[in-house]
Amino acid sequence: MKLLVIPFLIAGSLMAQDVKWETSLPAAQKRAKAEHKLIFMDVWTEWCGWCIKLQKDTFPSAAAQAALAKYVPLSVKTQTRDGKPTENAAIESLYKVDGFPALFILDADGKVVSQQPGYLPPAEFSAWLNEGAKRK
Repeated sequence: MKLLVIPFLIAGSLMAQDVKWETSLPAAQKRAKAEHKLIFMDVWTEWCGWCIKLQKDTFPSAAAQAALAKYVPLSVKTQTRDGKPTENAAIESLYKVDGFPALFILDADGKVVSQQPGYLPPAEFSAWLNEGAKRK
């Protein structure tokens, strides 16, 4: 029985790498239009502990990976560890971000379909994404 568990664990860790993340809104929009999908956008900073927890604990989960597969995932870092703005800092004002992480579901034109402030554990995150996918 132990031999059967190891292949599933390996397959699970490989699945977590199957979702291709975009890092710019224009690239995500282009892909969303081509694939007829909504965009999931994670707006985060290097200094935000909840942002890192989301990336380490939530996104790699099997439930989150299944939900993310229905979207074009977009990871937008807007500030460095010392709070300096990155090349993506304009996203904060464009989408009126006032806390991190800031999670958005966007249509292919960049219009907000749904948004969620703060950290979500895997089950809640996947439920939110699955609900958003029905709005397409």
